[in-house]
Amino acid sequence: MTMNKKHSLILIMLLTLMAVNLFAQPQQRFPKPDFESGYEQLTMQTPGPRSQTWEIIDIAVLFVSLSLATWLALKKRSRTLIFALMLFALAYFGFFRQGCICAVGSFQNVAYAFSNPGYAIPISAVFFFALPLLFALFYGRTFCAAVCPLGAIQDFVLVKPVKVPNWLGMILGVIPYLYLGLAVMFAVLGAGFIVCQYDPFVGIFRFGGHFDLILLGGAFLLLGTVVGRPYCRYLCPFGVMLGWMSRLSKKHVTITPDECIHCRLCENSCPFNAIDEPTEPVPDQEKSRGGRQLLIMILLVPLFMTVFGWTVSRLDVPLSKQHHTVALAEQIKLENNGLTTETTDASDAFRASGRTTEDLFADAVMIRKQFRAGGWWLGGFLGLVFGLQLVSWSRRRQQVDYEPNRTHCLSCARCFQSCPREHVRLKSRG
Repeated sequence: MTMNKKHSLILIMLLTLMAVNLFAQPQQRFPKPDFESGYEQLTMQTPGPRSQTWEIIDIAVLFVSLSLATWLALKKRSRTLIFALMLFALAYFGFFRQGCICAVGSFQNVAYAFSNPGYAIPISAVFFFALPLLFALFYGRTFCAAVCPLGAIQDFVLVKPVKVPNWLGMILGVIPYLYLGLAVMFAVLGAGFIVCQYDPFVGIFRFGGHFDLILLGGAFLLLGTVVGRPYCRYLCPFGVMLGWMSRLSKKHVTITPDECIHCRLCENSCPFNAIDEPTEPVPDQEKSRGGRQLLIMILLVPLFMTVFGWTVSRLDVPLSKQHHTVALAEQIKLENNGLTTETTDASDAFRASGRTTEDLFADAVMIRKQFRAGGWWLGGFLGLVFGLQLVSWSRRRQQVDYEPNRTHCLSCARCFQSCPREHVRLKSRG
């Protein structure tokens, strides 16, 4: 393992633990608005529930769009038509449907439904979760290519992409796993759907919303003019699951329609660094040493899971404060102890409900215990990801041709345009 990879691993581990701790800090709360001085409450920007007919239409449009994107990427191999479909998806799933329900956040509905049998999950949430993953399992990430509105709006603004250094990409690449783990844990424990809450583009799709989120979305779009799809590559939690499925796909896109002639013209065609280059043959001595290193890394995986699990479980106090019940208990405790003179709408409503503080504090203690157990699961998951990344880097694999990376390739069809064999195919058809 090279020194660059070792340094990257250390940075990844530190970034993971620091990000968990940073995210776990309690949110700053604003003073209660003054409703007696002419204040007018703003209209909510969240769209209302759609009728069952529209839900069926949305599912049908999703299925047709996925089928068309798959055909355009694998059979037609047309970047122009994929871009046209991407604009339709941006208009329909983004601005017309106002980004809801979004496939990127649908896994939270599924996770909450599994842990809360009384929750009636919308049928659209099930299909928007399952269909993209099913297509990715067979054909790769064609959902990302032309159907996802979050990816489309970033792809639309990409002007002059620059290559992100591999070491930086590896470090930033850990964030989606952390985001996925946190989102699942928060959804299961009833602390909210954080992916939807912090969606940077939903405010743009709805032409309104919290200023901070609109500013964040604008920052992503500005960055997206030079960095290909920064949200998709370095933050999207659903992309992690799509990558898992795509890695197993049998009919994934290829750069060349038949054989790779090693012309190297495709090397810089992908703005997402998703093309794997040919490697030199591995000497027998290197294979033997690599085999021992691989075995060591496999044996270390349970240790990483334990260390990460213990570390994250220690963050049960700040993490649990994201739950409304625990946050309310903290506020009531501050008020009862005279540490604050300001009350909140939630604390006023609680005191008017007639419930005792003992019941509230007991519920908060129980939820905090659940977060400690959830911290073990989240940390174990992050440790597993970290360990498997070590295992992956320890494997000495020989690659003959230029090929799309099955996990990270978005099936956008850009690389087709640079391949001479593709031009021969098009002339033979023309």
